Amino acid sequence: MFRYNPARTGGPLGTTGPTDSVTEQWVVRAQSGIGYSLAVFDDTVYAGSNDGVVSALTASGDSERWSVEADGQIGWPPAVVDDTVYVGCGGGTICALAASDGTERWRFETGKQVAPAPAVVDGTVYVGGVGDGEGQLYALDATDGTERWSFEMGFNAYASPAVVDGTVYIGWKSAYALDAADGTEQWTHEFSYLDSATPAVADGTVYLKHGKRTWALDAADGTERWSFEPEDHMETVWIGPPAVLDETVYVGGHNTVYALTADAGTERWSVEVADSVGSSPAVTDDAVYVGGNGGTVYALATSDGTEHWRFNASSWVSSVVVVDGTVYAGTADGAIHALTAE
Repeated sequence: MFRYNPARTGGPLGTTGPTDSVTEQWVVRAQSGIGYSLAVFDDTVYAGSNDGVVSALTASGDSERWSVEADGQIGWPPAVVDDTVYVGCGGGTICALAASDGTERWRFETGKQVAPAPAVVDGTVYVGGVGDGEGQLYALDATDGTERWSFEMGFNAYASPAVVDGTVYIGWKSAYALDAADGTEQWTHEFSYLDSATPAVADGTVYLKHGKRTWALDAADGTERWSFEPEDHMETVWIGPPAVLDETVYVGGHNTVYALTADAGTERWSVEVADSVGSSPAVTDDAVYVGGNGGTVYALATSDGTEHWRFNASSWVSSVVVVDGTVYAGTADGAIHALTAE
């Protein structure tokens, strides 16, 4: 699932990644860019390409389990739950595919142009639709795709919902909290500027970022707890969601990675990298993994940002996923690199 879980925290619990030097176990290439659409589940790597193909590869990289042509560009990763792959399959459509062979089980037409990454919780698929200047959030039955409820946002936004403890959180021009059961609005927090902010939710706090600012809101009522903005007025923080683990929030900037205290937003450390950060961070107990627009994967120590290692990939690293000691990096030219400790 995008950012590892419905809370979108970016911290894969119970897993480790390589912290010493790494070697490339394998690399496979799609016909077009991977975008942000890389997911790993149950010894299978799922990827959607810019030319509209959903593929399932063995985690060993030696074979393709299946591939399915979709209706258009797939820019967001699927959510894989039990034996079903839920993915936006082009043209604003959300599809449910059998994890075993890619057979289509159902599809739902949002009537929009784009369907960002879905969240699947307790038999319900939560997904947005974007197009024609209006955004809509849908709750669908996971078994057959029938609509349970929808919530009108009133503007375009390329964000994915987070779902925690019976509440759906989404950040578009405002941040919203909705009852997961029926879509009732619980609170709204308006910003002077915000657009397409996928939230990360941890320990009763909703974290969002856009432009150069990161916010922390109380998950119960939406009040602002703190906000962070780099001192460098030229710094631009990438719009992808932050990662949250062990009371620390990790944020990717133009060419800097920041570690902030979760309770107050004060800076623990910041580290400059050689090229601008192009992926949201993935965090384990020992390392923060990010990809750069110049084609480099970085592993930084969570304690102080010290560089563990770097790996030069083929092009812009748009997706970094860490599972069972392996770092999977998806790139804009369609490559997937699997990196493990030497």
